[in-house]
Amino acid sequence: MSDKLFVAIGEAMVELSQAEGGLWRMGFAGDVLNTAWYVRACLPPAWQVAFFTRLGTDPFSERMLEFLGANDIATHFIARDPERTVGLYSIELHDGERSFSYWRGQSAARRLADDEAALEAAIGAADVVYFSGITLAILEPGRRAALLRLVTKARAAGKLTVFDPNIRPRLWENAETMRMGLSSAAAAAAIALPSFDDEASVFGDADIEACAARWLRLGAGEVVVKNGGGPIAVSLPGGSIAILSFDSVKPVDSTGAGDSFNGGYLAARLGGASPEESAEQGHAVAARVVRHPGALMPRDQIGLSG
Repeated sequence: MSDKLFVAIGEAMVELSQAEGGLWRMGFAGDVLNTAWYVRACLPPAWQVAFFTRLGTDPFSERMLEFLGANDIATHFIARDPERTVGLYSIELHDGERSFSYWRGQSAARRLADDEAALEAAIGAADVVYFSGITLAILEPGRRAALLRLVTKARAAGKLTVFDPNIRPRLWENAETMRMGLSSAAAAAAIALPSFDDEASVFGDADIEACAARWLRLGAGEVVVKNGGGPIAVSLPGGSIAILSFDSVKPVDSTGAGDSFNGGYLAARLGGASPEESAEQGHAVAARVVRHPGALMPRDQIGLSG
């Protein structure tokens, strides 16, 4: 029996990425799933990592369920929806940068919070609860509010709640609803992991330090502002903000860069490392991942024990 439980709440999707010879490679990914993958890679076996979502009953959903279980991501919180299936997205690359096309209107994950009792039970069982702005954006407004209410309650009860805003404006009803939803999530987040380019475009932050300060004002307990491989801002105990720089790498595929940073950072923090030490591990994981095609790098190639 595992001593600790990390529950990731979000959407898992079929990923199509370009391969050699004009072919396409099929995999599975999604922002929250990506972070769960890297958390699992970096945490010791005493931790259990579980995914909370909803899948269909079709063959692609079955493959997704098998894939998760085969890779030591627990599936007992996953509900099945006979009326829906998994979402799908494709990645096209140019000089290591991505462009995406999505087909997610039929995604069963849009109903992941419909069973509030199941959601509450999963959050109640968790030591760490992880969710994202995409998790919020795909939900119907009433279910979005229910998820935020339950995560806020979990934080008040002493659980470690973690939020990556991962801003995708096209998923939200409108810009104002998006800003309100993301800002409301700050009060639910013991740790917030925003990305500066997204935040500056939506909230107008002047720099990474201003971005971190805004999240702290909104109620987040600890903030790390990612910055596309550039200097990052890390809030420290006592309220100060440190600016950290790391060696840059040339990406082969930047898919999953921020999610893998999150996984490395959180695993280090859960192991007792300081925010600065954890940011160093997050960068080390992301630096490996961006030199690998696709969102999920084989765990045995990450180079960290777990």
